[in-house]
Amino acid sequence: MVQVNKKTLNIRGRMTNLTAPLVMGILNITSDSFFAGSRVISNGQILDLAGEMVREGVDIIDIGGYSTRPGAADVDVYEESDRVESAVAPLNKYFPELIISVDTFRSVVARRAVEAGAHIINDVSGGNLDVEMFDTVAELKVPYVLMHMRGTPQTMNQMTVYRHLVTDILTDLKQKADVLRSKGVADILIDPGFGFAKTTAQNFNLMHHLSEFQLLGYPVLVGISRKASIYKTLNITPEEALNGTTVLNTIALQNGASVLRVHDVKAAVEAVKLYLSTANFMN
Repeated sequence: MVQVNKKTLNIRGRMTNLTAPLVMGILNITSDSFFAGSRVISNGQILDLAGEMVREGVDIIDIGGYSTRPGAADVDVYEESDRVESAVAPLNKYFPELIISVDTFRSVVARRAVEAGAHIINDVSGGNLDVEMFDTVAELKVPYVLMHMRGTPQTMNQMTVYRHLVTDILTDLKQKADVLRSKGVADILIDPGFGFAKTTAQNFNLMHHLSEFQLLGYPVLVGISRKASIYKTLNITPEEALNGTTVLNTIALQNGASVLRVHDVKAAVEAVKLYLSTANFMN
């Protein structure tokens, strides 16, 4: 295991510092993502939601054209790519300083998105669903979010049996990170994959052991926002899960998260600010 956690990313030829955690806002060009507040379709909606996030202090916007909620319907690769590009282009034009991430497990979509101006590839499958993804990211020379998942969005809920949950996930991520490094990918973020092929109990177990993922030596991204582990535990809806999200995001920050992927930027930015203010008195 690597002992020193990397705290920078090379994005657009500039070093981005992750010593202070970053906030990644979710923008879905879909009609069936589990949280309606993240869904947009028209260019006007895209720019309105992105503009609101920018005003609230977002660092990165993550664009998705394929819903990865459990049981989500499949989307044709070209339709997904068209959806993603429809957001990347206007965001580049109107928010030129914004860091744009694209949430895709398809190398074709990744390539077209980066050619359109995206800066990060966020792959929920960790390379499992497209054998060309690692080579494509290496060629594109962009940061890559390596997430742990089993199966597909359609089958992952049936693949939650582990021998040793944390060790199994750490081993899988380390092996893949080593392959990425061998191909020349210099900037990797690790995502334990909350909600992807994990039960509610397993998600809480992962959160409890989140600090161990820093042993891999890469920044850790956490995406727990409004997920089922929160709203089912509290017996509420995704729309009512902001408070629970903030609680778990705060725990994630205390356990070393470098990036929070969220639906609600303002709340996450405030959580980071208060966490840093408190941490200053603990050093």
